[in-house]
Amino acid sequence: MPHDDGHFGENVAAAYDESAADMFRPDVVDPAVDMLAGLAGDGRALEFGVGTGRIALPLAARGVPVHGIDLSRAMVARLRAKPGGEAVGTTIGDFATTRVDGAFAVVCLVFNTINNLTTQDAQVACFRNAADHLRPGGCFVVEAGVPDLRRLPPGQNAVPFHISPTRWAFDTYDTATQAMSSHYVTIVDGRAEYRSIPFRYVWPSELDLMARLAGLRLRDRWESWTRAPFTGDSGRHVSVWEKPAA
Repeated sequence: MPHDDGHFGENVAAAYDESAADMFRPDVVDPAVDMLAGLAGDGRALEFGVGTGRIALPLAARGVPVHGIDLSRAMVARLRAKPGGEAVGTTIGDFATTRVDGAFAVVCLVFNTINNLTTQDAQVACFRNAADHLRPGGCFVVEAGVPDLRRLPPGQNAVPFHISPTRWAFDTYDTATQAMSSHYVTIVDGRAEYRSIPFRYVWPSELDLMARLAGLRLRDRWESWTRAPFTGDSGRHVSVWEKPAA
């Protein structure tokens, strides 16, 4: 039976780095790697949703032992084919439930990937899985957007986030269930190609409660990896929850 790569199969993996090129810029990657390397110290790092290695590869290049979990074999194949890919251990599986051996100083989940878990139960399980992998004093780090519901007037459920001559992208929201989807229309050789990915948006305060259920406590929350202050106007957050020392 073919393995289910979810919404990140070969057709997506082949163009992923190009489509997300802005997220691979050094000014985006380096602050994240700096923070994660600092939290890891002399310990190991585990990345949930490791993908093509945008964060794992430069983190491993800093000398941090890194392991990654991802559901998509196609994405992980791209990671392994890159220079330094052999230094990152990988496990294929759902990061909400998949276990790997050993204890880690830091577990991370970046670039809105918590939203790929489309139920609250799965997101709660993810926090428990992170806590189970952490050594005492270790940290779980999540980077996620703050739901952009203030841009929704009454009767509207769609918010565009990219418009160009060859690509249109927008999010749709169901505020009753916190379900959302990202929709992409791309013009290729004069023909339109459409793709949609389901998500579940989640508030920072809701994540804090999930962390408490997993035995973690909030240590820090910033607007970005550069440690800019998080405010009511912040469109995203980088949150760090700590597992109490034994």
